[in-house]
Amino acid sequence: MECVGVSSWRFILSRVTNLLQPHPVSETERLLDLAREVLEIEAAAVRDLKSRLGESFLAAHRMILSTKGRVVVTGMGKSGHVGNKIASTLASTGTPAFFMHPAEASHGDLGMITPDDVVIAISYSGESDEIARILPLIKRRGAKVISITGRADSTLARESDVHLDARVEKEACPLNLAPTASTTATLALGDALAVALLESRGFGSEQFAQHHPGGALGRRLLVHVSDIMRKGAQLPRNRATDALLPTALDEMSRKGIGMTCVVDADDRLLGIFTDGDLRRMLEKRDGVKGLTVGEVMITKFTSIAPDRLAAEAASVLEQKSIGGRIPVVSDGKLVGAVTFHDLLAAKVI
Repeated sequence: MECVGVSSWRFILSRVTNLLQPHPVSETERLLDLAREVLEIEAAAVRDLKSRLGESFLAAHRMILSTKGRVVVTGMGKSGHVGNKIASTLASTGTPAFFMHPAEASHGDLGMITPDDVVIAISYSGESDEIARILPLIKRRGAKVISITGRADSTLARESDVHLDARVEKEACPLNLAPTASTTATLALGDALAVALLESRGFGSEQFAQHHPGGALGRRLLVHVSDIMRKGAQLPRNRATDALLPTALDEMSRKGIGMTCVVDADDRLLGIFTDGDLRRMLEKRDGVKGLTVGEVMITKFTSIAPDRLAAEAASVLEQKSIGGRIPVVSDGKLVGAVTFHDLLAAKVI
């Protein structure tokens, strides 16, 4: 039998030892693990809020819903940044609100607050000096105070009319110092309050669009077909069903939307003829000589009313596969036409 040398045994032993020892974690894996832990901690902080929602949340909801004034949100530092977003969300969902910096409040901004207002004061510790200084003055004005803190025994929580508990088990910061999970929980609590108020006010998509006229949703909900349709001299039409087809083709070319509308003397829409219809017709015929537009027009067509949303016209064009244009009809009469390009130009799609 062949003997294995001592050096060979040592080599084998070192390889086995290396295999049994845990491999060091790479920097990339370590960072990803840390990021996942942050997300888990913050998600848990939000989930824990659910079990604490109760009468105090309903009381805050009733207080804001019944106020004749506005909601004034205040907070210092990170709480102020969160408060600014909460105020913005409230304002955009039907509850008049604005943010007031607590340090500026001591230098004249308290004049923004009226006795009819509700103040949402945010401080995780509940002991913010800037808020503590103005709290008695706010209450002296007669405004109601809703506090959001992480300590129910804090000064702010005790002195407020309603306290909302936003405490978290720990921050996502490894040092448990930087506001992370606590600011996320506070923001989520503010969103919950805003959405509950939205529901109670019956605030719908139309109202939301009116608060966001510059956004994509505003355009989809505020722009009507009549706002963007082609009309007058831009509208391709042929008035007589006995007009020769070359005349209709000339109208299509001049107006540039690949379609002409055939109407009677009272502008009632009788049919349409498109460049697609022309191609299909030429597959069966050698030419157009002697044909009238009335002989080849399509009498079963899709149309839309001018008072419909432009977004509805976009939906029809996408679903019906009708060549990227649609006539606009009111009481049977042709009043306009909308194309896919018109919808793009209006940023509806």
